[in-house]
Amino acid sequence: MEIGDSNGLHRQIRCFILEKFPAAKKRGLYDELPLLERGIVDSLGVLDVIGFLEQTFQIRIDDDELTPDNFANVRCMAAFVERKTRSELTAKSMPPFS
Repeated sequence: MEIGDSNGLHRQIRCFILEKFPAAKKRGLYDELPLLERGIVDSLGVLDVIGFLEQTFQIRIDDDELTPDNFANVRCMAAFVERKTRSELTAKSMPPFS
């Protein structure tokens, strides 16, 4: 998947949430649905989401990045993954300091 393919990011994250969390199927899932507030994902479920994002998109999520701005809904998660992927690619392409 290309980095700029935000529709693909949304789709993959949405599919994971629908498969992993039964409440998402019952209540319906759209990209702006507040997942924690509506009880779709609980605090333990966030760990599953983090593991999925790290494995699927080959990123490392730090504790200070576990904010509502990054994990409130599918749209926020997709934007976070896109930013994180770009920053990690930029860091890898920079030459090391001598």
